[in-house]
Amino acid sequence: MKDIVIIGGGPIGIACALECEKRKWNYVILEKGALTNSLYNYPKNMTFFSTSEKLEIDAIPFISKNPKPNRDEALEYYRRVATSNAIKIHLYESVEQLKKTHHYFTITTNKTTYQSKNVILATGFYDIPNVLGIPGENLPKVTHYYKEAHPYSMQDVIIVGASNSSVDAALEIWRKGGRVTMVVRGETIGERVKYWVRPDIINRIDEGSITAYFNSEIIEIKPSEVIIRTPDGTKTLPNDYVVALTGYKPNFDLLNQVGISLSDDAIKRPVYNENTMESNVEGLYLAGVICGGMETHKWFIENSRIHAKLIANHLEQTLG
Repeated sequence: MKDIVIIGGGPIGIACALECEKRKWNYVILEKGALTNSLYNYPKNMTFFSTSEKLEIDAIPFISKNPKPNRDEALEYYRRVATSNAIKIHLYESVEQLKKTHHYFTITTNKTTYQSKNVILATGFYDIPNVLGIPGENLPKVTHYYKEAHPYSMQDVIIVGASNSSVDAALEIWRKGGRVTMVVRGETIGERVKYWVRPDIINRIDEGSITAYFNSEIIEIKPSEVIIRTPDGTKTLPNDYVVALTGYKPNFDLLNQVGISLSDDAIKRPVYNENTMESNVEGLYLAGVICGGMETHKWFIENSRIHAKLIANHLEQTLG
């Protein structure tokens, strides 16, 4: 019987583990992929919006050679934090079922079964993309993730969306020789795009280097073309690849399995106590991005690091 099972081995899951280590609690992290799997799957050249000190956990210094750290620096930092502190983590072990029976939880994974007095869900949101729901979305040329620009060089590429990830992908692919078209539902580039990048993409669109269709959407994807709906009517564009960076969502199935209540609207925000991070299910805590439901931009490393300490302070009342 564990005191705590932490589901999710990202930065916030590691922060929770560090609090458990300090108190000598019997815990384990279960991570479905690599250590900090979501960060690992970020684009290779991604730069964080936050400065390094705001990505630190447990006051362990994060030294970066850049004003804002990049993906590789973050992977190195969190790996060193995890290994130096010998946190207990099982990688490539995915949770398939989570349920509460009487006063403890049963966690079934692809490898074994655990029982625990408490559970912390720190699963993030990056594993389940928001799909377009249109014909052709399952074609091999369509992806909901972007890693690097080189494969798209000299190709006709459509980028769906106007968020940070969409803008970064559009600029990188254009600079590597791709012919980039952006299809954006809104009327402009998103206001939350990194302030040092937004002028760049706007200038590239204004000068015609990158084509952008605003107030538009894809209605069908075909092997060699894409059909989009625009304010000026339907257009058919030549196309080799579609990079649909339309956002991601939490694993609501896991929340529903264990009985966590969600807000009765499109946001589906889980119910929890903001002072303790305990959900409506006693002994089950939420940490990190998952707290925002579909509003995945509300919580990130910088402002959710505190969740680990809030949870640990509350658990001290029962675990000592």
